[in-house]
Amino acid sequence: MLAEKSAAPPQLGVKATSNLRWAFILVTSLFFMWGLSYGLLDVLNKHFQETLHVTKAQSGLLQAAYFGAYFLVALPAGYFMDKKGYKAGILVGLCLYALGALLFVPAASANSFGAFLFALFVIACGLGCLETAANPYATVLGDTQGAERRLNLAQSFNGLGQFIGPMIGGTLFFSATQGASGGDQSAVKVTYVAIAVLVLLIALLFSRTRLPDIREEEQPEQGEIAQGLWQHKHFVGGVITQFFYVAAQVGVGAFFINYATEHWSDVSNQSASYLLSIAMICFMIGRFFSTWLMGRVKPATLLMLYSLINILLCGVVMLSIDGLSVVALIGVFFFMSIMFPTIFALGVKNMGKHTKRASSFMIMAIVGGAIMPYFMGALADRYSTALSYLLPLLCFAVVFVYGMQQRRR
Repeated sequence: MLAEKSAAPPQLGVKATSNLRWAFILVTSLFFMWGLSYGLLDVLNKHFQETLHVTKAQSGLLQAAYFGAYFLVALPAGYFMDKKGYKAGILVGLCLYALGALLFVPAASANSFGAFLFALFVIACGLGCLETAANPYATVLGDTQGAERRLNLAQSFNGLGQFIGPMIGGTLFFSATQGASGGDQSAVKVTYVAIAVLVLLIALLFSRTRLPDIREEEQPEQGEIAQGLWQHKHFVGGVITQFFYVAAQVGVGAFFINYATEHWSDVSNQSASYLLSIAMICFMIGRFFSTWLMGRVKPATLLMLYSLINILLCGVVMLSIDGLSVVALIGVFFFMSIMFPTIFALGVKNMGKHTKRASSFMIMAIVGGAIMPYFMGALADRYSTALSYLLPLLCFAVVFVYGMQQRRR
């Protein structure tokens, strides 16, 4: 695939390989940045419960705004990149990310939950552009056989960002509000201004770097794209599975702090956020380790085994065993590690001219994360946080079926 699609620009000449390597490094930095944003999101969930006095179901609206934006922006981003290329999509995404982060300043000043939701929505619009560009870009920056491993490697740095996010949030957000009844948002404001500055610096670097423009060989008519795209069963199954997987991942993280404080004696919100960082370390290690393991075990087989283990771990979480169930919940993160990139890579593999459009639908499937937290929160409010983890368990069952199907394929 690389020889056909990216040999390309004549101006690269003998430097084509090094340019592809540099492009992969730059794109990998984007995975870190949206991981950082997502890592902070789960801490904000509990922080706003404390400072803005919203219920668990209402706090789930943070994820609804965040992942709902992915659903809305993915297709327009795909169309835009069809015309302008991956680099343009990345630059638009970074600018929206920075804008949303800066909107935290007026939101924090007004101490308004609605304003925070809007700011997160804008951030997520930017991230939706980045993911629509970066995920398929990473898969095509090399040979087709290594697509799953390459995307898992890039996504490993997403895990690093998700680890650092809760550390920052736990240290700054809860320290500012511990023992206070007011809604001090100054730490939130400073954190997101710093993120905006960092994102703008990355955008400047991208704007000054020549990236290989890997485009599909043919540009068929829209009807041909729509007809051909949905004839690929592995893609259709991938979109459905990605919806349920992201629903599970977001739900597992959204109420982690709630679950840890309820099922481990004397654990505070701040300590629980540090436990969430440990879970994210497991997530990151899982990606690095599993990327290596994919050289020996087929990705679809690994996906099937990991989802089965998570079904069992969610069962332990639902048992509400003090301490042990929290450890099981942390373990879920390790075995979730490969699921998103593996489902994505399996779903868009060998799609050729349909790759960008297929990527858009795979990113749209992230809307599952917008829906799950509300229902988990409603179950937690009415029954218990432990019972709400039945929903991720069912989602992992869907992932297991897809892994089994792709293994046979």
